[in-house]
Amino acid sequence: MKKQATELTEVRQPGKFRAVIMKIGKRNILIACAVFLIGAAVLLNWILFADPAKNGGYDGYDQPSGNISDNLGNNQDTGSNSAGSYFSATQVSRQRARDEAIEVLQAVVDNPDSDEAMKSEALAGISAIADEIQKEANIESLITAKGFAQCVAVLNGDTASIVVSADTLQPAQIAQINAIVYEQTGIAPTGVTIINK
Repeated sequence: MKKQATELTEVRQPGKFRAVIMKIGKRNILIACAVFLIGAAVLLNWILFADPAKNGGYDGYDQPSGNISDNLGNNQDTGSNSAGSYFSATQVSRQRARDEAIEVLQAVVDNPDSDEAMKSEALAGISAIADEIQKEANIESLITAKGFAQCVAVLNGDTASIVVSADTLQPAQIAQINAIVYEQTGIAPTGVTIINK
């Protein structure tokens, strides 16, 4: 019988780094990295926007602009904020509120303890918000196409509030706005409030 040569093969032991990863688990490392990145983002946000006067943050973004009336009917000048900042601030505020609502509804959908009825209701809520966003965007685009510099549309069930950038509104302009709102949402003119800013 022939002697078979036996070769000794070297079995490599995993490196210390690889052993640590295998022991902890890739999933846990990814979770730790995600938590670290979120913490870094929060810290960076705090550093950049903690002192609005120093860093030019969002101080006063939601303050009214132009003239406002107090309870006695006296006009007050609010300062140098332009009408454009009003429209921008309103759109930002509206988007934040919607983002928060969608986040809450999405948490219900993602929660494994939620029953199917709750998940269906949350999905319907998300769909309704998305539909409202689309309708408002259409209204705003169509109204600005009619010659208004800026517009903000806010839908709330069977009512709509439209704010346009104009000194005065002519009856023909009001009719155009009402027609656009009705075409996009089905809301009758009695449910539409038009405000010129």
